[in-house]
Amino acid sequence: MKNRKFIVFINPISGTKNKEQTKIIIEQKLIQANFLYQFLPTEASGDYFFLKEKIAKENITDVIICGGDGTVNQVCAYLQHIDVQVGIIPMGSGNGLAFTAGIPKAPQKAMDIILNGNAGFIDSFLVNNQFACHNFGVGFDARIAHEFAESSNRGPFNYIKLTAKNYFKAKPHSFIIKIDNTILEVNAFFVAVLNSNQFGNSLTIAPKATLNDGLLDVVIVKKENKFSLFFKLINQLKAGKLANLSDDGRTFHYFQTKKITIYNPEKELIHVDGEPTQAMEIIEIKIIENAFKLIQP
Repeated sequence: MKNRKFIVFINPISGTKNKEQTKIIIEQKLIQANFLYQFLPTEASGDYFFLKEKIAKENITDVIICGGDGTVNQVCAYLQHIDVQVGIIPMGSGNGLAFTAGIPKAPQKAMDIILNGNAGFIDSFLVNNQFACHNFGVGFDARIAHEFAESSNRGPFNYIKLTAKNYFKAKPHSFIIKIDNTILEVNAFFVAVLNSNQFGNSLTIAPKATLNDGLLDVVIVKKENKFSLFFKLINQLKAGKLANLSDDGRTFHYFQTKKITIYNPEKELIHVDGEPTQAMEIIEIKIIENAFKLIQP
């Protein structure tokens, strides 16, 4: 595509990177390629209703999002089924969607992919009609997301610190999982539903997941002695992933589906794409196939 026109969003509070330096890199790359561009502020409200009309009126071909999974979620919710390409420069604490897609964290390299990569449709999903492009969680990981959102410190190290602090005091919760005609009652530390293969920071939890397979990946971490679970996690994390989850019926349960209903009678905390969300007793999740075009390597 020769005549490309860009909108660029840079979230000023995502991660810990130097935003001004990232902006300079973007400008240099786009000027060198002789492409038109404009920077727009991110919306704290997450409301990007104006994008569809602006893209059509100004013949915008590309939207660059500089931020984490939460920022990508907010913008892409308004880009569903629109003929525009989405590029990501990962600047969050986890960057699960970008890393699943093979997009590097270095702005220079991420911009090279935006300019020279291939745009293809990827799936997303709805959580009680709320848009999600990466992952959903209820239980322990959602509690961490809530504490992280309330913390003044950003970045992955603070996220790890909060996880370690809460790990041994975490309690399992009762969930009822409904998939098609199957009902599963579990006591679990958390239930994760993903379109990507990881939580973020390249920590793979759903090894079968791809971004455009038309399926949700569901991971249930069940009730078990925490010390036993801790060492199982350490052993699997040595390989950089939680592999073969379907082979362990006592600790992990892993399956794929197009839709799932989670009954959360204790109204345990939830998150959507790492952002804390109001607890819900009934959570209906379903895939959105070919939701938007993402530029990938």
